[in-house]
Amino acid sequence: MNDTTNKQYDEVIKQCRTIFVQKMGDYGPSWRIMRPASLTDQLFIKVKRIRKIETTGENIVGDSIKSELMAVVNYSVMAIIQGREGYADHVDWSAAKAETEYKKVIEETKNLMFAKNNDYDEAWRDMRSTSLTDIMMTKINRIKKIEDNNGQTRVSEGCESNFQDIINYAVFGLIKISENEKVNL
Repeated sequence: MNDTTNKQYDEVIKQCRTIFVQKMGDYGPSWRIMRPASLTDQLFIKVKRIRKIETTGENIVGDSIKSELMAVVNYSVMAIIQGREGYADHVDWSAAKAETEYKKVIEETKNLMFAKNNDYDEAWRDMRSTSLTDIMMTKINRIKKIEDNNGQTRVSEGCESNFQDIINYAVFGLIKISENEKVNL
């Protein structure tokens, strides 16, 4: 396990979780009523926006790529939870339960990242940020197709593993942004 990656991953997740908890302070776990496809579409919107900023440089709303990637992490965690637990017709969880489930999903996703990161020898560090975005968009489109097929796949991994990959690619993007911010100080 690369100690630098471990520390960077934890720092990025700490920032994402802080936003998650703060938003639940504002709204509670209102996302519990979202059906899985709605969360996938929310991710699609976020990643499409990142691609547009990367492609055109245009950012009228003003939200940074960093804040959008943090939202990608958090919406992906919510999507995994909804896939496991199902959606509710009303807000049925406390913020504390949502945070507990968030931590569980992140721990599992981080373990997956380290297994893959070992096999791929940290190749993401040499990838372009735009490629990370394109891979996330591809994964979202795969998820949409799986959802359209009622969750059925013939030989491919399911939605949850794609959401986990999206989390990890978003974290890699956030680490790259963090490293660039330190260089530019």
